[in-house]
Amino acid sequence: QVQLVESGGGLVQAGGSLRLSCAASGRTFSTYAMGWFRQAPGKEREFVAVIGWNGGYTYYLNSVKGRFTISRDNAENTVYLQLNSLKPEDTAVYYCAASKRQSDFASDYDYWGQGTQVTVSS
Repeated sequence: QVQLVESGGGLVQAGGSLRLSCAASGRTFSTYAMGWFRQAPGKEREFVAVIGWNGGYTYYLNSVKGRFTISRDNAENTVYLQLNSLKPEDTAVYYCAASKRQSDFASDYDYWGQGTQVTVSS
């Protein structure tokens, strides 16, 4: 069992930055790939980024490549998502999730956090 708690969301102007954190409980965090997803109002939840269990693998949604960076600290049971050069279209609730697969499909993820709101004003 893994419990996930996101933090770090907020209101920021276009071009600004935020750092999202996702703290995990349990001793098995380092055995999971960790993903970030987001859901904007009226839209489907979409994949943003994934990082492998040891940080050696990362994969991003095309529209966030070069602007967002996913990282993890297994000693702290935490995964991060650095959001730079934010755009209004990045506005969404951001969720972290844990999976035994390095996947960009939400259905492959077993555990989810409650989400943190990111709002980017123009």
